[in-house]
Amino acid sequence: MPRLATRQISFADWELTLQGLRLEPVLQAISDFLDEQEEMVERVRCDLVRGLKKPGSGRNGMTAEQILRSLVLMRVKNWDYRELRERIADGLTLRQFTDFNCQPVPKHDAFNRSFMRLTPETLKVINDLLIRAAVDLGLEDGAKLRVDTTVVQTDIHYPTDSTLLWDVVRVVTRWVGRLAKALKLRRIKGFRNRTRSARRRMQEIQRMTTRQRDEQQTRTYSALIGIAEEVVESACTALKTTRKIRGNDLLADIALEEARRQIEHFCGLGERVIDQARRRVLQGQQVPTDEKIYSIFEPHTDLIKRGKVRTPVEFGHKVFLAESAQGLITQYEVLKGNPTDEIHVLPSLAGHRRTFGLVPRVYSSDRGFFSEDNVAACVQRDVKVVCIPQRGGKKTPDREAYEKSADFKEAQRFRAGIEGRISVLFRGRGMKRCPAEGAERFELWVAAAVLANNLMTIAALLTKRSSRRRRAA
Repeated sequence: MPRLATRQISFADWELTLQGLRLEPVLQAISDFLDEQEEMVERVRCDLVRGLKKPGSGRNGMTAEQILRSLVLMRVKNWDYRELRERIADGLTLRQFTDFNCQPVPKHDAFNRSFMRLTPETLKVINDLLIRAAVDLGLEDGAKLRVDTTVVQTDIHYPTDSTLLWDVVRVVTRWVGRLAKALKLRRIKGFRNRTRSARRRMQEIQRMTTRQRDEQQTRTYSALIGIAEEVVESACTALKTTRKIRGNDLLADIALEEARRQIEHFCGLGERVIDQARRRVLQGQQVPTDEKIYSIFEPHTDLIKRGKVRTPVEFGHKVFLAESAQGLITQYEVLKGNPTDEIHVLPSLAGHRRTFGLVPRVYSSDRGFFSEDNVAACVQRDVKVVCIPQRGGKKTPDREAYEKSADFKEAQRFRAGIEGRISVLFRGRGMKRCPAEGAERFELWVAAAVLANNLMTIAALLTKRSSRRRRAA
């Protein structure tokens, strides 16, 4: 389909602009800023035409500018796809902001498909272009930098061995049923539906008291593991016996291939879950964290322990954030596993130098980033105030005096601001829990929240500057 950066304005659109519609100040400032960022729109367009043999033919699709603006609006307002579509369709001002104007607004799933065409790398480049534009406009000088890490949750239920085994049984059984439907069979020979017995075993384990767990848990888990093994083995056998069967038409072949692909995928994950449950429950082994699986729907999920009293264990991914004095997130990264915070100090200084051409005068973080090597490296790179509190151990008199100095305390007050920024990202930009599926879409979700935050910050700074100029005039 044709993927233009911008579309030609129609007479109806021109008439709409003459009505004197006015956006709210923040959206108006964001719109004016995006009007000048042609390189960002071109990056989006390159993602949309990626993999298409003839991108210049076919039906007219949404333009790159419409997709970028709609994505920004969705994250700024923290709407889902359905509400985004309804709000744009019902509001003249939002039609104007997203560049739809008098055009019909597509269905919500069209927005979903378009957003998923974007890559995390593209949004990272767009964020870098955004920061560079803010520097060129004189909105940020890079004199201060504060860093922290947080956890963004994946959309999974709390994982236990019994619920994971139950997930394997019900999902594999569901896809075998879809395979039989695509083959126009009532059931596949040799495959038994064991969902009822697996559910009963799972619920029995969940309802056990502490005393019952000591006496009955091993026996019930053995039965549940046996059911899961039987289902996975029967599904693999069904794949082999029906491998050469083809559908009556192209759509039937597509349905068959999708069912087979999903069965192979979930059977592979099911074998890992069964092995994990057998080792942990029946054999009493301690499975290493990197070998564990916490969800068959989001297998990329990590277990994060940060020593928090209210949330001792979190499931998702650790995210590193670096924020400037004006509230711009200049660096972000979705981390794999649960690395220590202290490894991020030197890379964040290098990234700051690439963006601003200098190291920050003030570098502030919490005690999780502390190490003697990090403090020495910051001093060696001419950071004037290295505000990283010492973690553990007895402080030397010089260190204790430095942490009581006025510059250190002021930098610590500055550091506290990133906690508020994380709260805004969680509550206002929807970054607390990612409903999208897959590791790539998880990174895309985080990147979109950061993009929306930076655009709103730049819009607020530009509005404040223009109001000061009007007062001065």
